[in-house]
Amino acid sequence: MYCVGLTGNIASGKSTVAAFFKKRGLKVISADEIARKLTTPGQTALNEIENHFGNSVINNTGELNRSALREIIFTNPKQRLWLEKLLHPLIRQEIANEIRTTNSPYCVIEIPLLNDRKDYPYLNRVLLVLAERELQIERVMRRDKSPRKQALQILETQANDLNRREIADDIIVNDDSLTELEKKIENLHYQYLQFARQKP
Repeated sequence: MYCVGLTGNIASGKSTVAAFFKKRGLKVISADEIARKLTTPGQTALNEIENHFGNSVINNTGELNRSALREIIFTNPKQRLWLEKLLHPLIRQEIANEIRTTNSPYCVIEIPLLNDRKDYPYLNRVLLVLAERELQIERVMRRDKSPRKQALQILETQANDLNRREIADDIIVNDDSLTELEKKIENLHYQYLQFARQKP
């Protein structure tokens, strides 16, 4: 299966790009959705998170209090690394499982924190979505109803765009209209179809 990794910082437009691929009938695997599934009640990962962080990250229905956890991990790098060490191997394994059951011409794997390709050996190509920093901050504040300071903290913890440029094969700058963005994605879609056909 030909696999395209889709990455970019928060509020860069990854979800919009992923939705476009989905509309074209492609399988889109979201690392964030997998992480959410892995942290639902009854899952081992949620139990480990509660044991590590305490019940302040669990709400009264037994579900993960994502905003409380976000507050901890975006202000404490050690805690963020602990959480990544717990979840990332589980996420990678689940992605591999989903790839095996995919039957679209190629699949797109949305991985927000893609810093290094070696952790994802099944990626044939990486597409990086970029947006102006100020635009990202505004989008985070609007989407999460969070103060500017927290939006900045979230952006600071994510990979540097320069690091991501090094591992990217394709780059889309999302600073124009939706129509322009769709044109850029459409061109890449046809390229990916060709690459997928050529893959042995």
